[in-house]
Amino acid sequence: MVNYEGMFLLDSGKFAADHEGTIAHLMEILEKAGAEIVAHRPWQDGKLAYEIEGHMKGLHYLVYFTMPGSGMEVITRSCHLSDIVIRQLVIKQPQTLFDAMVTAIDPSSAPEAVEESDNSETAEVDADYDAIDDDDED
Repeated sequence: MVNYEGMFLLDSGKFAADHEGTIAHLMEILEKAGAEIVAHRPWQDGKLAYEIEGHMKGLHYLVYFTMPGSGMEVITRSCHLSDIVIRQLVIKQPQTLFDAMVTAIDPSSAPEAVEESDNSETAEVDADYDAIDDDDED
């Protein structure tokens, strides 16, 4: 399973009319591709810089999920066929960045093992910075 970040530009009019149905439609597209949703949330709703397929406004929706790489074709095809998804961008994320972003979006979904390992890594990094700071003062 690969970690992915997906930014989906949704029709803001349809989202305003039925936000639960719009989110369910997007989650259905991802689950059909074999994705396991880890965290998701609306990111930004507003005027677009330029018209896209007749839309002057859109809602950016951020989703973090894991999925086999073969599911990308299904997501791309389903988004092109959807009347709710205007555009999509999906990128792979390294585990550390993926965990940090998921924690920022939904702190309750943060894995406990990552928090423990982050504390030990932070102590090591702080020690390195202290050593660098001591050298600079001399």
